[in-house]
Amino acid sequence: MVAPGLDANDAFGRAPDGTAVAARWISGGPVTARIMTWGASLIDLRHDGAGHPLVLGAPDFAAYLGPMRYFGAIVGPVANRIAGGAMTVAGQRCRLDRNEAGRTTLHGGATGFASRNWRLEAAEDSAVTLGLRQLHGTGGFPGNIDVTVRYALEQDGALTIAITARTDRPTMVAPAFHGYWALDGRADLAAQTLTVAAADYLPVDAARIPCGGPAPVAGTRFDHRRPRRPDPALDHNFCLARRQGPLRRAGTLAGGGWRLTLDTTEVGLQVYAGSGIDTAPCAGLGGRPYGANAGIALEPQFWPDSPNRPEFPSPALLPGQIYRQVSRFAVTRT
Repeated sequence: MVAPGLDANDAFGRAPDGTAVAARWISGGPVTARIMTWGASLIDLRHDGAGHPLVLGAPDFAAYLGPMRYFGAIVGPVANRIAGGAMTVAGQRCRLDRNEAGRTTLHGGATGFASRNWRLEAAEDSAVTLGLRQLHGTGGFPGNIDVTVRYALEQDGALTIAITARTDRPTMVAPAFHGYWALDGRADLAAQTLTVAAADYLPVDAARIPCGGPAPVAGTRFDHRRPRRPDPALDHNFCLARRQGPLRRAGTLAGGGWRLTLDTTEVGLQVYAGSGIDTAPCAGLGGRPYGANAGIALEPQFWPDSPNRPEFPSPALLPGQIYRQVSRFAVTRT
């Protein structure tokens, strides 16, 4: 049975709990995009004149229960890593799901936003809105958390992703969009260049947890203030600001005659060059599995381990407050 508000043609698969997973196309100007309810994920994006998809995705739902778990998803309640799988909220110590090597909480744990089937709340030709309630205690996170995400294509084809969240008790909320971009249709990032509008980044330890505060990018492999090929091992946060604010330039990606420009309200940009990508045996949108560095994730978000770092921008959310995040991804010809 297809869920209310969905057309039978939207059927894409079945979630582990048996509910229907839907995938719906939207269009705006020269761009079309496909969003599915599982993980509120962007699973395809096409631009007129490009003979290939501009994001990594899969034509079959099964891949998203396996090696493509986070591809295009909204991850949270807190994206990235929380050290030791624990945090303190309103004086209470919270033990979280340590779903990464048994030592850190990654992207909200195994039952986070990316591993849930969201509700389709509204649909237009150019936009969809999805909603989810995460119950108090899920993955160790306090509070019932109500989150919505709206994907909208503007008339010039720019994709805007707006996320809002509320809670009924003190908690931490810092979600992120985890899409992988691949502008030139090649098997890796060798011919693409990245620019990041940040003078500082966060050095990390072996567990990808920040070790200290922001450090200058000048004179390091992390200096992307001018276009350069992204380091294949890149998986770091760039410090854009100290607080959320109006849309500001975060960076650009260019390759194959196309340029992606990213503007966001967020304080950080996690850049992951996809060194761990290996989707075999699941095929991607081009009919073959994706390998290492097949795409790059540009994730506007709070800084990693921010729930445990009072000196970092805080992702604390209290009852009566509304968390808001807006990011705009615009693809144009170079």
